[in-house]
Amino acid sequence: MYSIALCDDDAKEFEQVEFFLKKYQNMKPMLDYKLEWFISAETLLERVKEKCIPDLLLLDIFMDGKTGIEAAKEMRKWGCNMPIVFLTASTEYALNAYEVDAIQYLVKPLNQERFFHAIDTAIGQIKQKKENQIVIKVAGGLRQLQPNDIVYCESQKNYQILYLAAEDYKIRMTAGNLWEIMEAFPQFGRCGRSYILNMNHIVSVEREEIVMDNGSTIYIPRNKAAEFKKKYFSYYFDQRNEFGGGVI
Repeated sequence: MYSIALCDDDAKEFEQVEFFLKKYQNMKPMLDYKLEWFISAETLLERVKEKCIPDLLLLDIFMDGKTGIEAAKEMRKWGCNMPIVFLTASTEYALNAYEVDAIQYLVKPLNQERFFHAIDTAIGQIKQKKENQIVIKVAGGLRQLQPNDIVYCESQKNYQILYLAAEDYKIRMTAGNLWEIMEAFPQFGRCGRSYILNMNHIVSVEREEIVMDNGSTIYIPRNKAAEFKKKYFSYYFDQRNEFGGGVI
């Protein structure tokens, strides 16, 4: 099911969006969605702070209090990367909308064809992201993570600590079970029994230590150092060959 949030202080706009979404679903019966309506940017932001992040956000620009542009900028700073479609009565802020990577800027009254095109684009992006997401169970529910947001994981008995750039998550799971999930992504390498490292976040690999780009230092078990270094340098040179660049 896709979660869609509409933030607009006009009830008529909510009715219009709901009508269009139902027509869209009639064309594509496999689409299952839930629509949630917010009448202000402030109420939307409070909901997002609770980790209730929609898959798609339909966002008005002109509202009492914060504007839709201001709300979008805040959410982007928090790391929310959902597709955003702006709905507005004016073209004045079109350039500002694309500063927050909005996928569409629709002028009211809404045109059905353009609205459907925006939903098509958004669903395509969402599907692609979902295919590459890691879903973990945390206090309060499930959290969807992009693999590259994870810097490294550390095992602490029956718990695993996932270190991200801005926050950490402690989940109840064995290291083996976590590795079964992570090994599907080529950027992750297991370093002994205690660590799973995202090799895209490695700054340097020394004799017995690895420095990550969040400032953490991982000490490598002596009997595992050579094995991990071989895996890391193989991954590193594969990436260089794929995307170009030389070695100095």
